[in-house]
Amino acid sequence: MGPVIYRCVVMIVALLVQRGKPRRILEAELIALRHQVKVLRRQVDRVEFTDTDRSVLAALARVLPRPRRVGFIVTPDTLLAWHRRFAARRWVYPQRRPGRPKTARDLEELAVRLANENPAWGYRRVHGELSGLGHRIAPSTVWAILKRHGVDPASRRTGPTWTQFLGAQAKAIIACDTFVVDTVMLRQLHVLFFIEHGTRRVHLAGITANLNGNWCTQAARNLSMTVGLDRFRFLIRDRAPTFVDRFDNIFNADGIDVIRTPPGAPRANSIAERFVRTARRELLDHTLIWNEHQFRRLLDEYVEHYNNHRSHRTLNQRSPAMVDLDAPEPVPIDKTRRRPILGGLINEYHHAA
Repeated sequence: MGPVIYRCVVMIVALLVQRGKPRRILEAELIALRHQVKVLRRQVDRVEFTDTDRSVLAALARVLPRPRRVGFIVTPDTLLAWHRRFAARRWVYPQRRPGRPKTARDLEELAVRLANENPAWGYRRVHGELSGLGHRIAPSTVWAILKRHGVDPASRRTGPTWTQFLGAQAKAIIACDTFVVDTVMLRQLHVLFFIEHGTRRVHLAGITANLNGNWCTQAARNLSMTVGLDRFRFLIRDRAPTFVDRFDNIFNADGIDVIRTPPGAPRANSIAERFVRTARRELLDHTLIWNEHQFRRLLDEYVEHYNNHRSHRTLNQRSPAMVDLDAPEPVPIDKTRRRPILGGLINEYHHAA
């Protein structure tokens, strides 16, 4: 379009609008809107309509005469298609998705509850109980519910769990080990101890500066006369040369099988190793050992604290001596008293007398 034609069009439009009639202004606005629609239709390939857009355009198309629909961006066929779609939504009932309807959550929870409370029940038995309660559900649906919630078949749920199995076995296991301590005069003292897996109770077998097979055998013989070994089934020990055949025979005579840990595998005797670490952290790393007599007195006092007062996470924060007793009543703060042991290295707290 040249400049002269552009100026002529502008002057003609201005004269039409300036005649003072509001209708002319409205017509100019409609011309502008129609022209903008033409421009947009040339640039947009496909227009996305919402349900609200379809409703508004369909309603306006009914009140506008056909010559006035020139600026519509949709064809009459599209308007008719929208109308048919609205009618279908109004009169056609919603279709149910294929497959079985979803099981109610409360019924699903009840099926899982019955299976957990009755380990010997399979899915068929659970289905029968649900049917007796008036719930209509297919046996295969009960099976799918139990599988989805990780409930094993009845044959796998009738026996003890791994936690129960290991807990029961722990009561029949006792372990032994040795550790060494250097005195101030660089003399080595060896300690032989036994620890019960079930209660974590420690039995101090002896302290010596000359660790050999004969001494370990005599220490084990003394232990068998003071501790009832008939309640144990297994003894765990490492492959140290000080544990000779005579040492094992003492326990075999009481019906205890000796289990030797693999070479270079301290975790196989982890509970005994844990006691050594705890004793070093709480006592030995903070104390200078002068002689065997002092070391024996300190270790006896620490083992008594370990067995009768110190809490253990495995025992639900109980001490080995309190593991089978009821939980104590809370102690009032103003009646809590401190009792230092091991020269004040460790504190114990008790009821006020």
